[in-house]
Amino acid sequence: MAREGRGAKWGGHGLGSGSGSGSGSGQCSYKRITVIVCSVNIVIALYVLHSLYSSLYIYSNKDHDVAMRTSDHIKQMEESVRIRRASEPIELVKLVKRLKHGFSSEESMAEAELPQAVKNKITDEILQRLRSLRPNASVKAVETWRNEKLKEAKNLALGGERLDSTLLREEAGNLVKVLESNWAALSEEIGLWIPSEIKNQEHNDKPEDVEDTDDPEQILAGRPPLQECRTELHTDYDGDCVRWGLTHHKESAADCCQACLDQAKAAKPGEKKCNIWVYCPSETGCYSPDKYEHKHMECWLKYSEKPSLNFKDRYPEGYRNSHRNVPVIVPWVSGVISV
Repeated sequence: MAREGRGAKWGGHGLGSGSGSGSGSGQCSYKRITVIVCSVNIVIALYVLHSLYSSLYIYSNKDHDVAMRTSDHIKQMEESVRIRRASEPIELVKLVKRLKHGFSSEESMAEAELPQAVKNKITDEILQRLRSLRPNASVKAVETWRNEKLKEAKNLALGGERLDSTLLREEAGNLVKVLESNWAALSEEIGLWIPSEIKNQEHNDKPEDVEDTDDPEQILAGRPPLQECRTELHTDYDGDCVRWGLTHHKESAADCCQACLDQAKAAKPGEKKCNIWVYCPSETGCYSPDKYEHKHMECWLKYSEKPSLNFKDRYPEGYRNSHRNVPVIVPWVSGVISV
């Protein structure tokens, strides 16, 4: 019994000892796990901090590089602008601006095109005013008429009453534009030419060393044509073309006539010999009822068995009313020579 009690006591002691050892081993495992987890967390935190610091350093370097590049780029741009301005063709730029201004003036003239009936009214009014004046008062009279007509047209364009005006309200706007900015072109178109200065105050104040002459060739530019040229101002003759004038230019009417004489002498048997020459003396070109644009110094050589006139002195009023852009005065100079 005693042995059994001792054994039981030992057995009980053995069980108690085993239970205590198991509890200590569990506590040790929990501490290790906690230490490991904390260590892992610290490593992760250090890695995150390292990554953030590295990215900030990289971005700061990039911003510095961008700032440096931007500054250098601005300096290069300023230098490029300075070089471009220094090499800029100033005269060419001014010429282009003048050409643009000229084109805009032509466009405005085209937009403000006047009907032929209005041009005829303007021509008649100016002629009526000039008939009662002395020659040296013509410039002032035309300018006075222009100012009065401009005032009348502005009044109509703004909705004023017509009173005794001969203008229609829808015509007034275009007339204002033409009288203000394109008066010179309109004057040329209707055949009005007045010298800016008239030296002779009277018709009988001719210098003593100048002979009297009624020769119309004296007013043509260049040397006077020969007498055999039979020059006729403001005249356009018809005929078969011997030399195409669009590509045949001469410096003066005398040169054009001489070209006709030379062609007639050099013509071979059976060829047409020039007996009509037609020349354009106007710097702004000459009107013709064909489809071409005739320019200054055109020289047409023609032939006709019986020369006939296209136009002489003035274009007929009916013709001007039925055709656009027809001037009052025939601009051509012609002559019929004897072959």
